[in-house]
Amino acid sequence: MTTARDPHSVPLSDPTGLSAGASRIDRADRADDLGQPLSDIGRIVGNITEDLSALVRQETELAKAEIKQSASRAGKGAGLFAGGGVAAHMALLFLSIALWWGIANLIESFGWAALIVGVLWAIAAAVMAAMGRKEMTKIRGLQRTTETAARIPDALKGNETTHG
Repeated sequence: MTTARDPHSVPLSDPTGLSAGASRIDRADRADDLGQPLSDIGRIVGNITEDLSALVRQETELAKAEIKQSASRAGKGAGLFAGGGVAAHMALLFLSIALWWGIANLIESFGWAALIVGVLWAIAAAVMAAMGRKEMTKIRGLQRTTETAARIPDALKGNETTHG
């Protein structure tokens, strides 16, 4: 009397499922943990591709959420910097008025005092503009990036050259 073998059951003593009575068809029909035939490589690859696709989508969504949060914080920070700039401008304005008033009390002329404060600010502006111009002339562009990008076509051809 023979009993029918369940292709999904594997004896404990034979974890491969290839007992003496197992045929090639039994091995092909045996299912993996997901209930799919092991011989169906296409499905396995499809599942892997689907899982990787889901992982990429999840990572993209995570990146979007992180970027949104960072952008929100950057916006708040920029707003606070702008508010600080406005407050600093107002402080500078009122300190300039106080200096103007103080000089006017010393020399007893509001007109000349205003001229003195204006000249002081003109000197400060000229010094900062000269320093800014000097810094701008130091800009050389993306030299290292330009050099390495120029090497890419040769490297793709297999002719890596060194530019010193």
